[in-house]
Amino acid sequence: MRNTIFYEPELTGSLTDAWKQIRGNFIAPFLYLALYTCVAMSLMLFVERLYMTAVILCVKMLGKKRSTQYKYKVDVVLENMERKGTHPKVLVQIPMYNESEVYKLSIGAVCGLSWPNDKIVVQVLDDSTDRTIKKNVMAECKKYQDQGVNVKYENRANRNGYKAGALREGLQKQYVNECEYVVIFDADFQPESDFLKKTVPYLVGHDKLGMVQARWKFVNADECLMTRLQEMSLNYHFSVEQEVGSTTCQFFGFNGTAGVWRIRAIKDAGGWKERTTVEDMDLAVRASLKGWKFVFVGDVLVKNELPSTFKAYRFQQHRWSCGPANLFKKMTREIMLCPRVSIWKKIHLVYGFFFVRKIIAHWVTFFFYCVVIPACVLVPEVQLPKALAIYIPATITLLNTGGTPRSLHLLVFWILFENVMSLHRTKAAIIGLLEASRVNEWIVTEKLGNTINQINKSKVSFFRSRFRCGERIHKLELLMGIFMFYCALYNMSYCNDHMFIYLFLQSGAFFTIAFGFVGTFVPSMK
Repeated sequence: MRNTIFYEPELTGSLTDAWKQIRGNFIAPFLYLALYTCVAMSLMLFVERLYMTAVILCVKMLGKKRSTQYKYKVDVVLENMERKGTHPKVLVQIPMYNESEVYKLSIGAVCGLSWPNDKIVVQVLDDSTDRTIKKNVMAECKKYQDQGVNVKYENRANRNGYKAGALREGLQKQYVNECEYVVIFDADFQPESDFLKKTVPYLVGHDKLGMVQARWKFVNADECLMTRLQEMSLNYHFSVEQEVGSTTCQFFGFNGTAGVWRIRAIKDAGGWKERTTVEDMDLAVRASLKGWKFVFVGDVLVKNELPSTFKAYRFQQHRWSCGPANLFKKMTREIMLCPRVSIWKKIHLVYGFFFVRKIIAHWVTFFFYCVVIPACVLVPEVQLPKALAIYIPATITLLNTGGTPRSLHLLVFWILFENVMSLHRTKAAIIGLLEASRVNEWIVTEKLGNTINQINKSKVSFFRSRFRCGERIHKLELLMGIFMFYCALYNMSYCNDHMFIYLFLQSGAFFTIAFGFVGTFVPSMK
């Protein structure tokens, strides 16, 4: 194999020696610099993960999560409200845009919330441009209006500000002045009937509390391998990141849905702004700087749908990676100069929440495991520290996946998939920092609702389905797959270690995604 794949012509002296000299004098030092930078980023991420794990262990051992309910006297407040009939008036907003598959699910679930009819207003913020969908949504609202539910259908003539603009205009309606709290559910979210009873009591009587965030429950986690892997990542976000931020009274971001806000907190923070694609995080940061506190209630679950097509998932991850990086650039100075919050909270926000979790986590995954490590195989002058390349990432991975024990057997697939996705997240984070093109790109995540069941039942042949080659082949993943495959062959031929095992697996993951063999395939029936 050495002679057939990597045939090196016998160049006498000069060219071979010149290449070795260039490699040793110029490439190796640059690669060493990249290696040590990646190691430093790995250690930063490692320390952050250990810190959050330690906090979670303390929470579980001391039962602090349960004590939060006692602190806010949730049961007592709810009992008093129901006995005296003093329920606060609540506005429920459902922003949507051409949601043909899921609008019935969300509207039906919200209209079924257990709360006095005269104390709840359901506001459907429909930015749909499709006339048929608009007509159907209006008809759905009319159905529940006839049943006595106070449903307001609001449609804008434009989509200025996208979701943030719709939420902002919704709060400006005259009838909202009577409401004290606002609940937000995206179009695919289906709250249980007792959602308000489990969340609103936290806010009642605690004037410094601005927001209560519930946890997401994924109805289609078992749809395909890609949704199972997404579940692993998001479960860590909720069970660890959100829980730690809430428990330590530091900061955790609003997830944009399945949360209850005190309307006064939103107004005090300056209202909804569309300056980034993460308007939810932007509002949460500004409210936190004004002194408002947040609580995460992980025992309240709200059903929703994970993106099950790779195209939808890529758009979502671009928005979720680009937006925080852009917000980090816009707000770092404001955070550090804010007189209301302590220096420790400033450090937590700037360093822990933004820099490590939203930037370093993406960069180290891509540059270290997809660029630097494969490149070290091709440059023998650079000695890769196996302990740092194996043990630290292995520990970080185990900590990340601890929130989903049922999927531990998918650990290898999760690592390979996350490494591939780090390519897009790194690119998006750089776009956000530089405010380059696509920085404000907003594409609504496609939801399939019950459509996927119909597709499965129809058993449409994959090979007979029509698709455009350009939409199916992803060039960046293909190039990375070729690069890592070459590095794997080189390592197997010339090196004495077994790094080629990882490189072959990772190149296979890049090729799999490059050719679109991931997620749910929705054929074109046209």
